Amino acid sequence: MQNNLLGKFFPNGETFVYGIIGNPISHSASPYMQTQAFLNLNINAIYVPFEVQKEDIPYVIKSLKILNIKGVNVTVPYKEDVLPYLDEIEEDALNIGSINTIKIENRVARGFNTDAPGFILSLREKNISVKNKNIIILGAGGTAKALGYILLKEKAKNIFLVNRTLEKAKKLEDSLKRYGSIKSYPLKNEIINNLIKQADILINTTSIGLKKDDPPLFDYNLLKENKNLVVIDVIYFLTPLLKKACEFNLKAMDGRGMLLYQGALAFEIWTGKKAPIDVMRKALNEILNGLK
Repeated sequence: MQNNLLGKFFPNGETFVYGIIGNPISHSASPYMQTQAFLNLNINAIYVPFEVQKEDIPYVIKSLKILNIKGVNVTVPYKEDVLPYLDEIEEDALNIGSINTIKIENRVARGFNTDAPGFILSLREKNISVKNKNIIILGAGGTAKALGYILLKEKAKNIFLVNRTLEKAKKLEDSLKRYGSIKSYPLKNEIINNLIKQADILINTTSIGLKKDDPPLFDYNLLKENKNLVVIDVIYFLTPLLKKACEFNLKAMDGRGMLLYQGALAFEIWTGKKAPIDVMRKALNEILNGLK
């Protein structure tokens, strides 16, 4: 049971330790969100951010086992770097090649990817189906790979993978084409214009829009070419891309839902308990609204 002193939690010898590893890590909303979930379910646990260096990753994973830390999230830039040092990897995470959740039990470190299923859950909450849909993915990094994989697994009709560096997009296409129809394109306005006319959903997986002075990925006025287009940005707030989508009365969605559900799925993997979604959503909004 959780210990309380004057109504406040404090750790003791029976407290389970969870955390998040990455670099940088100070901006993460996960410690507050997960802590509120533990408190809500009266779980004697804390969640700690760990900023680590890339060269220390093998020692970090070993130390987690030695210190009996029960689990961690993994954020950028280490979602791929941790793979060689885990004892077991869940099938989807292995196929994606990216880990964002580690559970440690009896000194066995098992890796999971909750980003991909978390994204699908966030879509379902908004009544957005991907089955038989044409979907544009902007970017060709780790997030694009995770979403491309899960979208094809969920029976998307076609994935149009658009990236500034076509070679990188082609490489990602090659890694995912066994799961379904995916084709790469260079990031050019005339190509985007044609794809938007065919697409049902457009997803930005790049970091463009995170900074106020970021140049647009393409001419966002092209969004008006498809009045039924759903526009999604994995960034956690209203980006210029989403603002333009709203201007054209398109359905628009930011990345908060994905962040919420990946965290909820990680919580359930660690604890075996149903995540208190409403509590976690409230905490997430509080911390992100404070960061904006």
